[in-house]
Amino acid sequence: MKRYALIGKQLSHSYSKSIFEEHFGTGDATYDLVEMESLEGLRSEVQQLGLDGFNVTVPYKTEILPLLDGLDENASRIEAVNTVRVENDGSSLILKGYNTDAPAFAESIRPLLQPHHQCALILGTGGAARAVACALDDLGLGATFVSRQPSFEFPFEVIGYDSAYELANLYTVIVNATPVGMFPNCSQSPWQRPSLLGPAHLCFDLVYNPSPTRFLSEASRFGAATKDGFEMLNLQAQKSWHIWGLE
Repeated sequence: MKRYALIGKQLSHSYSKSIFEEHFGTGDATYDLVEMESLEGLRSEVQQLGLDGFNVTVPYKTEILPLLDGLDENASRIEAVNTVRVENDGSSLILKGYNTDAPAFAESIRPLLQPHHQCALILGTGGAARAVACALDDLGLGATFVSRQPSFEFPFEVIGYDSAYELANLYTVIVNATPVGMFPNCSQSPWQRPSLLGPAHLCFDLVYNPSPTRFLSEASRFGAATKDGFEMLNLQAQKSWHIWGLE
């Protein structure tokens, strides 16, 4: 029996296990949620669980990079991984990282883009935010990262939220790539000035539980087009299954 898993912190919000089981059942393959307080001992955990592959979520999409034996071109470009294929050469495990977030996000947002959608604000600077930036670049959109704590160590330009609010009339695509607003903290929103949004805006929230999030509900109330991350979740899962040889 093949074994797969999602590795991260606080996974009670995740639909990944149910999506996998709905598609494959529980006969020839299993999928579990594995919460880890740190990535210390990752290889031992993978070996003990007998995993053939696993997905990676918050907060480990960038932290996992030094622990892998190789990256595909997409993951290397983004410098973030959400899918790992596990191979065994007979004496040790070989872990290769991939990123299916970027193509999944691009496929999900592409039908919603209009000619006036030229620039985007990406809320967050984690692995998911990097994947979003890569996808937007491929789609021809410029993007700026937004963080509550801009860091000079981050390899791209980052602005604070006050600056982002000043740019809201020009940056008409806003993507939440943070966990703010995710279950169980459903009353939170990363965007505190919804009145700055309007019909010209497209707001995309990678969070899919709850749906809609407060961010999307408020954006919709002011006329913005909105989309949550559920379709993206399904698309990235399908691409992960392909990497694992399941499809």
